[in-house]
Amino acid sequence: MRKDVRILLVGEPKVGKTSLIMSLVSEEFPEVVPYRAEEITIPADVTPERVPTHIVDYSEAEQTDEQLFQEISKANVICIVYSVNNKKSIEKVTSHWIPLITENTDKDSRVPLILVGNKSDLVEHSSMETILPIMNQHSEIETCVECSAKNLKNISELFYYAQKAVLHPTGPLYSPERKDMKPLCVKALTRIFKVSDLDNDGILNDNELNFFQRTCFNTPLEPQALEDVKNVVRKNLSDGVCNNGLSLKGFLFLHTLFIQRGRHETTWTVLRRFGYDDDLELNQDYLFPPLKIPSDCTTELNHNAYLFLQSVFDKHDKDRDCALSPEELKDLFDVFPYMPWGPDVNNTVGTNDNGWITYQGYLSQWTLTTYLDVQRCLEYLGYLGYSIIAEQESQASGITVTRDKKIDLQKKQTQRSVFRCNVFGDIGSGKSGFLQAFLGRNLTRQKTINEEHRSFYAISTTYVYGQEKYLLLHEVFPDFDYLSDADMSCDIVCLVYDVSNPYSFEYCAKVFKQYFMDSKTPCMMVAAKSDLPEVKQMYGCSPLEFCRRHKMPPPQTFTCNTAAAAPNQDIYTKLTTMAMYPYVY
Repeated sequence: MRKDVRILLVGEPKVGKTSLIMSLVSEEFPEVVPYRAEEITIPADVTPERVPTHIVDYSEAEQTDEQLFQEISKANVICIVYSVNNKKSIEKVTSHWIPLITENTDKDSRVPLILVGNKSDLVEHSSMETILPIMNQHSEIETCVECSAKNLKNISELFYYAQKAVLHPTGPLYSPERKDMKPLCVKALTRIFKVSDLDNDGILNDNELNFFQRTCFNTPLEPQALEDVKNVVRKNLSDGVCNNGLSLKGFLFLHTLFIQRGRHETTWTVLRRFGYDDDLELNQDYLFPPLKIPSDCTTELNHNAYLFLQSVFDKHDKDRDCALSPEELKDLFDVFPYMPWGPDVNNTVGTNDNGWITYQGYLSQWTLTTYLDVQRCLEYLGYLGYSIIAEQESQASGITVTRDKKIDLQKKQTQRSVFRCNVFGDIGSGKSGFLQAFLGRNLTRQKTINEEHRSFYAISTTYVYGQEKYLLLHEVFPDFDYLSDADMSCDIVCLVYDVSNPYSFEYCAKVFKQYFMDSKTPCMMVAAKSDLPEVKQMYGCSPLEFCRRHKMPPPQTFTCNTAAAAPNQDIYTKLTTMAMYPYVY
């Protein structure tokens, strides 16, 4: 919610601007009226909306044009005061004040206007007939209030409407010309509907409506009230209620009705609860809640977040095949402003025979995002409505920040469940094949991968002593003169050479000696393409002798050229075990 509201009163001299302010503050008509009232602040606890409100007066006699323009640019809402018994002051609303305000405010965020007809105690008739055409002509005019500073008529209402115009503006929601909600408002409410439709059947049933009501307004709907709402929709819209639940059309119709009846605060309460700001964009504070991550700590999803993501998967896996087809995936990400996963994801995690992301692959991709870019993960969980559906403070409550790795080493134990393995090797040594084999793809299957969609990451689960862990493989670009900190920081190093290429091992030996010989990170040598004839490596000593000298396990033979079967997974379990227990190796 907004921190405070700034109301500016403008208008011709002697229309009663200062009297209105003084009548509000003292609750009686002032005998002596100064040229201009001092700026006053009404504390939050005495305003209906619980927001501090500043009321600013303007006096032509005391202020310059420059001061007026400054006040206009600072105001959140401007009241143009005219006198109901003075035709000239009414004419000046359109000939002078509205153009002046328009010139001095930002075109993209028009400031709401309220027309105030003062001195209604002096006339029998209303000025509304003259004012309505003006309101219809200028969409920035929120409302018109007739009042009297003298007998205190509608004074507090006037300032309440001014507050409301700022806190619950009509402008972003509704187009009076078209008598319909604006596209951005429809888009936001459509996302809210989809997030709230927990079983994804296209209607909000009574349970979902009650959860929604409790979430937004802290009270469930009485059964009778629920029926009344549905009856209003039924009366006006043939397909607004389906199977005794509210359809998207019905949901949008209800909000249009609220706005048309002046109950903008209902729609705004819903929008703000689901993270929207005054421009109907998702709030940065909502998408990126604060999360402290000290150095040498990693980020993982906790149990609550996994449960939520499982429910999102189940909701969209319509055919219950434990995989997401392209249509199902598109439906899942429909609440995002863009498609977050590109085609490379299919080569980063496990897929089924159709190339669709499996349940395990889906959770793996979320785990990868959390580990590599936790801010992006928070943003994605925000789009899915995690804090609302999981009833948590914010997305940050779904993240576990692990303790410093140095403490793990000291205590010789770890609570972490995601381990990073950086894979080094010369061009053509078989690194990419090694990554894809981890996802169960043999050489034949790997040949179908589009080069443009290749991924430098592969992530899946392995079991170490009965515990499920995630192993994240990262293929490092083979230019070892430019290794970044990220290339160096990992839980285990995997050095891959091609047994059939006599010059392949030299690269691994160089990388090890230059970067990892004196580090505490365990290393494993992998003799890849072991289905091909092995040749002598053109290096000072054999790979086996090199491993022995540097106290590494002997080279592990590996091939992904397996006929029909998926490549053997033992090597990945070994890597994870070494990453979990680095002090043993």
